[in-house]
Amino acid sequence: MGFIDLASIPTIEPVPGCRMRTPFGQNLMLSYLEMDDGAEVPLHHHPHEQGGILIKGNVQLTIGEETRVVTAGSLFIIPPNTPHRAVAVNGPAVVLDVFSPVREDYAELANRYIPPVTR
Repeated sequence: MGFIDLASIPTIEPVPGCRMRTPFGQNLMLSYLEMDDGAEVPLHHHPHEQGGILIKGNVQLTIGEETRVVTAGSLFIIPPNTPHRAVAVNGPAVVLDVFSPVREDYAELANRYIPPVTR
């Protein structure tokens, strides 16, 4: 699958105030995350590498021992097994995360698999 219609992807609400859509392929997963003002993704870690870009708003982001308020256009990379947390501040926020490998827990929640393109 080369093109994805975001509106056709089911929404998952992993924590209150956070809605995400998580299309994925064989080796990576995208996560389009919409956060209400004050919504929090609590401190957690996982074995997946995670990178992302803040598309809209402001997020107080903790990666390991460092916390910053990041703004639209900010990029980040979170190494595997690194504790991290995010809170939308001063309004709603939109984040695009990328995970590798695919997060099995999110894939199971979405109950979707986008198979790789074959020719």
